[in-house]
This record gives sequence, structure tokens and C-alpha cells, in this order.
Amino acid sequence: VQLQASGGGLVQAGGSQRLSCVASGRTSDVYMMAWFRQVPGKEREFVTSITMKSGITYYADSVEGRFTISKNYAKNTVYLQMNSLKSEDTAVYYCAARRLGITSYIYWGQGTQVTVSS
Repeated sequence: VQLQASGGGLVQAGGSQRLSCVASGRTSDVYMMAWFRQVPGKEREFVTSITMKSGITYYADSVEGRFTISKNYAKNTVYLQMNSLKSEDTAVYYCAARRLGITSYIYWGQGTQVTVSS
């Protein structure tokens, strides 16, 4: 499975940004997709996830109510709509995927930079 993320860029605090992640290859293996983010010097942190068939979502407390993950199952794509962005949301955002029965995310995209200017 290959993941291609896009949509990053520079945005002002309080603004919005939408990220996309397209899965290709053996997509039938994908049970759940997620977004993580990482800033230099810190560990990668979980942002949100969604199950591809049922659409069950999970959010980190830090983004709950501001970010929304959604999916287009037919297009093997997930989206991350980020609203009310804060400077602390600045990070490289990675999409990831995992298979049913495996708790680890084993498929990773290349990352896309989101910079929020204050």
C-alpha cells in the first residue's frame, strides 16, 4: 500500500487547511487510516483516525472540535479538514494506514508541511 499526502502549506492562525491522502496498491488491506504530526525534536503524535468501511473516528484532545477527518471509500482517500488553526498546529503531517488485526500503522505517506503563522 502506498500513501500520497497533499494539501499542506502556509496559513494564518484562525484559518483553515485541508489535507488529502490517497491510498494505492493493495487497498483492500487497509482497515483504518490516520493522520499523525511531528515537529522537530518531538515524537510523532497521533491526530485522528477513521475506519475505512464504517467511518468510526477518533481524535486527539488537542484537535477535537477543530479538525475533522473524513473519507471517500471508493476513492481510497481520507481528508483532514483543519479549522481554527493555531501556531502549535505547525508540523509535518503524515497519513498512515493499518490492517485489520494489526495495531501498528505499517503504511506511511511522505508527509506534508503545515505552517500556521501567528
